[in-house]
Amino acid sequence: MNERAIIHVDMDAFYASVEQRDDPSLRGRPVMVGGSGRRGVVAAASYEARQFGVRSAMPAARARRLCPAGVFVAPRFERYREVSAGIFSIFRAWTELVEGLSLDEAFLDVTEAVTAGHPILGIGLDIKRRIADEFGLTASVGMAHNKLLAKIASDYDKPDGLFHIEAGAIQRYLDPLPVQRIWGIGPRSAERLNDAGIYTAGQLRQTGIDILERLFGEHGHDLRLRAAGIDKRLVNPERERRSVSQESTLGKDLHRLEDIMSLIEQQSAKVADRLTEKGFYGRTVTLKLRSGSFSTLTRSQSLEGYTRSARVINATACTMLQRWADWRTEFSVRLVGVGVSGLSEHPDETEILG
Repeated sequence: MNERAIIHVDMDAFYASVEQRDDPSLRGRPVMVGGSGRRGVVAAASYEARQFGVRSAMPAARARRLCPAGVFVAPRFERYREVSAGIFSIFRAWTELVEGLSLDEAFLDVTEAVTAGHPILGIGLDIKRRIADEFGLTASVGMAHNKLLAKIASDYDKPDGLFHIEAGAIQRYLDPLPVQRIWGIGPRSAERLNDAGIYTAGQLRQTGIDILERLFGEHGHDLRLRAAGIDKRLVNPERERRSVSQESTLGKDLHRLEDIMSLIEQQSAKVADRLTEKGFYGRTVTLKLRSGSFSTLTRSQSLEGYTRSARVINATACTMLQRWADWRTEFSVRLVGVGVSGLSEHPDETEILG
C-alpha cells in the first residue's frame, strides 16, 4: 500500500454537547457556552443555537439578540479536558500517530491498521460508535489519503458525519468548493483570488502558475497543489496541544498600558502556579489581546530555556505588549490572556530559567 490512510475526527459542537449530555434539561434547546454578561463572548454554540445564526467568538449580546430563548452556560474547561482525554484514548486504540489540534479535533494516521487489513471506513465507524457508546456524543469523521482531504471529508456531512474521499474522486468533491475551504487560504487570500475571478477550488486548480505567482509569489504554486488535493503534511503526534493559559474578558475596556501590565502580572502568577502544580516547565510565552472592536492579536516568544517562573513569564509577556503598544498612540483592550506552551516535565537543569 503506497498511500497513507488519514482520518480527521471533529467532535460536533463539543462544549455545548457535553453540557447537554450532562444536563438533560438542556437537550434540544439552543445552548451557548460562554459569558452571558454584556461583554461576554460565546465559546461554543449547540446546533440548535446555530440555526439562529449564533457562532463561536460572537459577542454574547449579539447572540442574545439572535436567539432570545437561548440558554447561556458557564464553561467548564476541566470537564471538557476530562472528556477529551477519554476520546483521545479511543483514537490511540487504533494508532499512536494522533495529532491533536484542540480538545475536540485530531488527525489520525491509520496506515498501519489499514495495511493490516482493517478497512478505513470500518475504523472510522468504530471510532464513531465508541464515542457514542462511551461518551454519549457525536463526532464527524472524514477519511482520505492525506490531511487536507480528510479535513474536507469531515466537514462534508456534519453533524454526525462519516465520509471517505477516495483517490479517484478528488476533483468531484474539491472542484465545486469555494477557495476559502482550502487549507492555507484565509479571508484576505480568498478576496484576492475572487478579485481575479477565481472562486472555486476547480478554478484555482486550472489557473496558470504565472497568475498565481503574480498574486502570491512562490506560495501560489502551493495553493494550486492544494486545490488539486495534494498535501504531503505528515500527522505529527508531537503537536498534541499542551499549554497552560489564563485569560480575562474585562468589564470595561482598558486604555492604559499600566493597567494591562498589572493584569498580565496577575495572570503570569496564576500560570506559573498551574505549571508548578502540573509539574511542567514551558518554553514559549504567548500574549493574547482583543480590542473593543473584537480584532484579536496573538504574539508568541520562545525562550532560551524552560521556565515556570512568574517573573520570567511576566517579563516576556510585558515585553511583547510594549512592542505592540509602541506602534499605537491609543488603544482599547477588552480581553487579555497569557499562556505558556512547549511543555516539558524534565528539562535539563542547565536549560531552566528562573
